[in-house]
Amino acid sequence: MTADPDTGWSWFEGAAAAAKDPSELELRRAYARCFAGPDGDEVIAHLTRSILDRRLSPNASDAELRHLEGQRFAIAGVIAMVERGRA
Repeated sequence: MTADPDTGWSWFEGAAAAAKDPSELELRRAYARCFAGPDGDEVIAHLTRSILDRRLSPNASDAELRHLEGQRFAIAGVIAMVERGRA
């Protein structure tokens, strides 16, 4: 099976277009405004300590691991949007 030479890496263009979408830019800015200032920094620090830095014991169940990873994914997404909105 050969790759289609007309498509190549063009599927990446969708991500670049989304970054230039005015509604996406405004959403990023909204995240940055929501977490601006000392209160926002405190909330981000708390989420980092309580979720991103949390470690489970080696005998944690599969459900516990999945739950924590889901939380980490969500919090990492929020933090990424805040950082993009500040840039």
